[in-house]
Amino acid sequence: MPRCGTDFSDHVVAVAQGRDRAAFVALFGHFAPRLKTYFLRSGAGNAEAEEMAQEAMLLVWRKAGLFDPGRAAAATWIFTIARNLRADARRRGRLPVPVAGTGPEAMARLPDPVPGAEEMVAAAQREARLRQALRTLPREQARVLDLAYFEDRSHAEIARGLSIPLGTVKARLRLALARLRAALGRGEAS
Repeated sequence: MPRCGTDFSDHVVAVAQGRDRAAFVALFGHFAPRLKTYFLRSGAGNAEAEEMAQEAMLLVWRKAGLFDPGRAAAATWIFTIARNLRADARRRGRLPVPVAGTGPEAMARLPDPVPGAEEMVAAAQREARLRQALRTLPREQARVLDLAYFEDRSHAEIARGLSIPLGTVKARLRLALARLRAALGRGEAS
């Protein structure tokens, strides 16, 4: 199995090029629990979250050949797959659509460990850099990014809502993410 940095890109490439099972086991061990937590926080029950995490990892195995380490970190790519699964599950009625005011009750099921002082400082610094980078985006790109990632809208919903072509939505998102990666550095955008 190839050595990799902290973003696991080498592991996804190894799966894509040689169906490297050891690399996939490492990916699964690292990402499956995180994906399950992501789905739980999105309103899935425990069994649904487990199933969706496994489905996401199966898609990672199947679609590894589509991964381009030059465009995104492994975590970004894998969580994009998960986000798309979550959106599909919501459309099919498998997941509830979050309603304002219900978030804290859902989050209460998942107590987070208390981070140490160093982790809190590092997180605050990353957040400050991200906020600064977001402020540098052109308004159109920032709006599309906000709708896609903070309001969880599909690309088609954004296109309809803003009365712009779907390709324009995708281009603005791509440009916004590229600008954020450049502003934050390769490892910080994942």
